[in-house]
Amino acid sequence: MILRLSFALLALTSAATAQSRYPDPVPTPEGYSTPAFEMFKLAPGKTEEFIRGVAIWDQVNAAGGQPKTHLYLHDDGEGWDVMLYKPPRAKPTPEQIAAMTKKRIELGLPTGPMYFIALREKVADHAHVVMKGPMLAESWVAELDKQRADLKAGKK
Repeated sequence: MILRLSFALLALTSAATAQSRYPDPVPTPEGYSTPAFEMFKLAPGKTEEFIRGVAIWDQVNAAGGQPKTHLYLHDDGEGWDVMLYKPPRAKPTPEQIAAMTKKRIELGLPTGPMYFIALREKVADHAHVVMKGPMLAESWVAELDKQRADLKAGKK
């Protein structure tokens, strides 16, 4: 599963990079969450319900000025049905939290254990991956070399 997940994420990252002609990577801004990928193998017959659920929760995110979740549907290969990309998000302000809570209550969405049970009724398997990036290999190598030099010089 992890090997397949790695290949899927590599293909996704490669495709995005190729489309933009190798942009300079942009680090996640300070105070933002780390981008995350989640891959789901869904319970039989639950694909539409799961995707509609993502769309409904995106209404909650939008109410608080947060970015929507990016959805990728399985097209070829094996082992998963849906991949979600959660872009970096700023920590919500108290006003944003209040707006999101109001929207969640308005939509009748569960939280806590009730959310977990509702989600697990739709999901057969799940993988959650948090990564650093995008970055160029040369940038990573330069940072590694810098850290080694600092360590050798007694700076860290």
